[in-house]
Amino acid sequence: MSAATSTLPLSQSLTVRNPWALVPPIGNLDAYISAVNRIPLLTQQEETEFARKLRDGGDLEAAGRLVLSHLRLVVSVSRQYLGYGLPQGDLIQEGNVGLMKAVKRFDPEQGVRLVSYALHWIKAEIHEYILKNWRIVRLATTKAQRKLFFNLRSMKASLKGEAADGDTHRNTLSPAEADRVARELNVKREEVLEMETRMAGGDVALEPQTDDDGEESFAPIAYLADEASEPTRVLEARHRDRLSGDGITRALDVLDARSRRIVEERWLKVNDDASGGMTLHELAAEYGVSAERIRQIEVAAMKKMRGALESPHAP
Repeated sequence: MSAATSTLPLSQSLTVRNPWALVPPIGNLDAYISAVNRIPLLTQQEETEFARKLRDGGDLEAAGRLVLSHLRLVVSVSRQYLGYGLPQGDLIQEGNVGLMKAVKRFDPEQGVRLVSYALHWIKAEIHEYILKNWRIVRLATTKAQRKLFFNLRSMKASLKGEAADGDTHRNTLSPAEADRVARELNVKREEVLEMETRMAGGDVALEPQTDDDGEESFAPIAYLADEASEPTRVLEARHRDRLSGDGITRALDVLDARSRRIVEERWLKVNDDASGGMTLHELAAEYGVSAERIRQIEVAAMKKMRGALESPHAP
């Protein structure tokens, strides 16, 4: 679509079959932002008309027009969260999801413009994305912790500006400042200090970030311990192998013939057709007793075998 077409009034420019053709792929962020900023805003009358069409008739074209006219809002909100080190394109994508949710739920009869209603949904989606992706380990799980996470940075900057001692280069909160933040956000002082520490920690890449073969290219992945070679785990593996081989044979030897056959049929036998051994009822019919009696013999045999395996003389 030419640039001239995108400068037409919204009521004309969005009459194309695919109104989303006005917006380039978000992979080219500069072109995307430039395009959405050229899409005119809807008047209140147009917004109400499209919202009613969507609500009453499920008009997807009307929904598209509402979304398109508010994409610039998502771009604007995304800029507020660039300090968390996440790509703006990803923030915009998450914000667009929130915008679409807002459009779906918007009621034009409430007397509120969509821009005000959508702001909450856009921020909510971006907040959720940041909490899931800013660190591998979650930093905030409760509602109070989330509030602390998103307000601590701005409050620290504000407190620095108010610092009476002029120490604006100090990065950590003083005890008095931590108490003030805790009171204003209704959290414990210890939670403020813990969140400050966790936010100050940087991510460490496990893999080397360069292709150099020099000493500087080593990363934590090069010296992480191999648990499979840890002596305790090696001994445990050997002991487990002995129990599953010689140990089981020795435990079966302490059983009488009937008990041993029941255990073998119930737990150790696998037929050629991949089916298991005999059932309780099949064994009961063979020995002329009830299925409950076979179960009792099985329980007693398993207990006896367990005792043999736990014996100090077990392999």
